[in-house]
Amino acid sequence: MLVLHTFGPAFGLPDLSPFVLKTMIQLKMAGLPFEVRTGSLGRAPKGKLPFLQDGDTVVADSTFIRWHIERTRGIDLDAGLSAAQRGQAWALEKMLDDHLYWLAMHNRWLEPGNFERGPKVFLQSVLPGPLKWFVPGLVQGKFRRTLQLQGIGRHTDEERAALVRRDIEALAQVLGDKPCLMGDQPTAVDAMAAAGVMTGLLPEFTGPIRDTLLQQPRLLAYAQRMQARFFPEIGQLPGCPEVLKAA
Repeated sequence: MLVLHTFGPAFGLPDLSPFVLKTMIQLKMAGLPFEVRTGSLGRAPKGKLPFLQDGDTVVADSTFIRWHIERTRGIDLDAGLSAAQRGQAWALEKMLDDHLYWLAMHNRWLEPGNFERGPKVFLQSVLPGPLKWFVPGLVQGKFRRTLQLQGIGRHTDEERAALVRRDIEALAQVLGDKPCLMGDQPTAVDAMAAAGVMTGLLPEFTGPIRDTLLQQPRLLAYAQRMQARFFPEIGQLPGCPEVLKAA
């Protein structure tokens, strides 16, 4: 049995991490049963989640998890795509993984209201004793330094908002009127896109990401389709009443 180590459910979603949700969706796309366990960053091979246990093999990082299950199970999550489409899907996924993600982390961790409603609440719910009172601030400081080094933290609020709009508009333009990003059926890139939109819509995190998503009815409908297909147990996508009204 595959075992996926995650942060755990939060704010109505199976996990708050888009990378955890991405991996969950890709495992479901592949039709592979798996067990979910709440993990520990201290025990994670690369100090981050998710990571996958497959017998005696441990695989860290969502991309390497995907490649592992494809290689060992003879699965191709991009089956049916041309070489050009595979290249386009990979480029789009990296925009989401390595650009929009960091914009989301800045919005989540460094905007005071969002931090108080989101990461601080989550960490205080899982940390024991006195740790819950000082660890959230330490983690926030780590994100501040990381985002400064990464570059997103050096931009103004207006510049970050412009980058958010460009990324989300690009995603909506690629989707168009199709059910999924690359056609009628979901492929690997849909896992990250769905995860990013679902976490971006959480009402706990106000700002340009949620505001821009609420102006994209095609992406809202897409997120609802992906949630209904891969996480039907949720019942309703968090933020859905406002989403439906906006759409």
